[in-house]
Formats: sequence, structure tokens, C-alpha cells
Amino acid sequence: MRNEQQEQLGISRRQWMLGAGTLATTAALTHLGGWLPSAKATGGATEKWPWPYEKLDPTTTAEIAYKEWYRIFCGGAVISSVFVQLREKVGEPYSSFPIDAFVFLEGGIANWGTICGSVAGANMVANLIIGPRITGVEAGHQIGTDIMQWYCEAALPVFKPKEPKVREPIIQTISESPLCHVSVGKWMTVADKPISSPERKDRCARVTASAAFHLVELLNTWKDGKYEEVGDWRPNGEYGMNAQPNCMECHGGGVPQAPMVKK
Repeated sequence: MRNEQQEQLGISRRQWMLGAGTLATTAALTHLGGWLPSAKATGGATEKWPWPYEKLDPTTTAEIAYKEWYRIFCGGAVISSVFVQLREKVGEPYSSFPIDAFVFLEGGIANWGTICGSVAGANMVANLIIGPRITGVEAGHQIGTDIMQWYCEAALPVFKPKEPKVREPIIQTISESPLCHVSVGKWMTVADKPISSPERKDRCARVTASAAFHLVELLNTWKDGKYEEVGDWRPNGEYGMNAQPNCMECHGGGVPQAPMVKK
């Protein structure tokens, strides 16, 4: 009888939470009408691109990103490494940008091991500065894809901080994937270090710094009007969906079978 009452109580609580959540969401969307799915950007200061950008030093940026990893981890650190400098050089819209809110990119987004936060953060920075592709300018999107391909193919970490927290050499590995669990997992296997080890943490801090360094290199080239897409990656049509070209490395026979487009 007690279990039945507990189960009913649990259902009642869930129903109440769902109802309360719906009301709260509706109220929030009503208050923030500009954020409704059917609404368009209003042309405010943050919806006019490109944002003011001054060229940054890649090494300085990487050093900031390395240190910030130990505070807000990969994605937040990449964003912070660029935006804290632009707050000083430019001011708004960077001064009001909530950098620390993006700590959720840690561990492949909320520790789910999906896309590495460093490349997710780099994509956000490029698209915020240059603008999203819906504006008709492709460079922000292209820099994002360049960072993704570079991350997959480079022997990481590349950057070596001036004052590393771990003094011993950090092994480099090639992930062949932008996914956190693949990238970190391959490194842990080769280095023979657990997820909680100081070496693994410092490896991820250095990977983050490496991504910030490369991001600023690309942004500076764009600022000079000389940026051209360097990657050659395109969505893989082999599986009938957006996918990496190396699905079989992890999934084996478990790759989802999507209906293919008829030619």
C-alpha cells in the first residue's frame, strides 16, 4: 500500500512539475516575445553583424584559455579567452556577454561526452563575431567547420603553456572525431591515465588552448580580408543524414539506417 501511495505521489508531483513548468515557460516566452520561434531578429545591437573585432595575439589568447579551463572548462574558456580581450579593446557587445553561462559545454556538453566544448565554443565565437550564415555571410560557419576538421586531424594538444600545471610531457593523439568521449578516450588509452588524473585535466586544458590559438589565427585572417575556407569536409551522404565519415569506428553495425534520398 505504501509503495502504491508513493507511486501515486510521484505521479502527482511530476504532473504538478510539468504543469508548473509549462506555465512558467509560457509566461517567460510571453514576456520575451522576441524569442518566440516565429519571431525574427529585431535588429538590436547583438543582431547586427559583424561585431566589432580587433586582431588578437594567438599566444596570449591560448594562455588565457589554458588558465580559464581550470575555472570554467573547455567551451567557456575558449569564449572567455577571446571575449575578455575584446571587452577591453572594444567594449560592447562583449562587455555584457554572459561568458560563465557557457560552463555547460564542459565534458562534451553537461558531461554527456558529445561535441568537445572547445570546438563548440569556437563555433559560437566565430558565429557571434562574423554572424550566422542566415545573414548571407558564410565565413562564420566556415571557420566553425575548419575548426572541427582541424580538431579531428591534428595531433593534440599542440599548445604548450609557459607555466603548465603538469610539468611532464603530455602525449599527443589524433582523435579523428570532434566528440569529447572519443577524443579523451583515445588519449586516456594511449597515456594510460584515468579521467580524474592531473595529466588528463592538463591535456584538456592544453587542447582548449590549442583551439583558441587556431581560432584567433582564422579570425585575424578574416579581419585582414584574406580568409578562405581551408577544410574540405562536407556532410556525409553515405548514411542519408548529417554524419562524420568514420561512424563505423565506434558504431560497427549499429549505425542508424535512415531513408535515403531517391535520385
